[in-house]
Amino acid sequence: MPIAGKLLTSKSIPTRLLNASAWLVRYQSQDINNVGHETTGLIIAPAQPGTDRPILTWCHGTTGLGDAGCPSAQPDPARELTVYYSPGATQQIDYGVPGLQGFIDRGYIVCATDYQGLGTATIHQYMVSRTNARDALYIAHAARELNVGAGTQLVASGWSQGGGAAAALAELDAADFGPLDLRGCALLSPGVASIGLEHPTGMGAALVDAQTAPDSHLLMMLWGFAAAYPHLNAADVLSPLGLQILEDSWNVQPVHHLNDTVSRLFRLKGAVLRSPPRNIDAWKQAIAQASAGRVKPRCPLLMCVDSFAGGAVIPVAWQQGYAQAVQALGGTIETVDFPHDDHFSLPFAARDTVADWLQNQLTLPAART
Repeated sequence: MPIAGKLLTSKSIPTRLLNASAWLVRYQSQDINNVGHETTGLIIAPAQPGTDRPILTWCHGTTGLGDAGCPSAQPDPARELTVYYSPGATQQIDYGVPGLQGFIDRGYIVCATDYQGLGTATIHQYMVSRTNARDALYIAHAARELNVGAGTQLVASGWSQGGGAAAALAELDAADFGPLDLRGCALLSPGVASIGLEHPTGMGAALVDAQTAPDSHLLMMLWGFAAAYPHLNAADVLSPLGLQILEDSWNVQPVHHLNDTVSRLFRLKGAVLRSPPRNIDAWKQAIAQASAGRVKPRCPLLMCVDSFAGGAVIPVAWQQGYAQAVQALGGTIETVDFPHDDHFSLPFAARDTVADWLQNQLTLPAART
């Protein structure tokens, strides 16, 4: 099996970005348990020749559990972010990179992993942030095999699920990085599963209120963790109805479609979660192991908080809880509040803040951990 980070295939694809070239790639990665897998994604670079270019790896937000949620399989995938909850949106998932043209103009190589399971055969290990983080890191290694002038300075940015992945990326082992020098990670409304368990509100409300329909994000997380950990059984936490919904839907329904399906069948047929759950301590231990907030981050962090209405998808309490965890570990985290933005406007509102902050990290002395 090829080593993690090995570029397996690359195919040039069109892009409407100015002065840019793009490739659909397949590369080798590995999950939280060091099990190897192939992953797809995009690499976008300035069209002009260059050397020692910084690398940005983008960690996308929630799309789904299978091929229906694959960002690189969408029309015109090497593009600025487009959001499902926007007037005129035509696709069923959010995809693209916020501020992508600006990063190309600044001379970055931009990597955008699909994550394991999105565009490849296996079930996506949704919210298993350490697996998602490795996919985002190893595509940067793969970019150094393309003739695009990629250097060793690396920054990361992520939104929602991807915010949790970018946070976990900053906690990966030195061996995962090799020659890559991680200078900073920007987190947009980060979803950190272990913090969510401590604050069972929002999408986690069904864990404590049997009358609340489970959100698709919660069901996807349970299904994704069962896929990642052989000792976890989805039947421990899902009812027979929940199991059937996921069996039938995981590869064909992206997140918002699945949410509507679950909501309807909960009202029509009843419980989707098993009550009480079994083996709950093992589930909690796995979620804690897979999440960020375990060790001191190896670089400075920027967190952009969408505080409109208390956080539309990721509650503000979760975001604040993660920042407190980082500080308790001795890490450096800067928080910027966006009080007039919800989860889906935040990437656009924070675009320049993120780009300028990441650029500044490249000019600072390397962090020492």
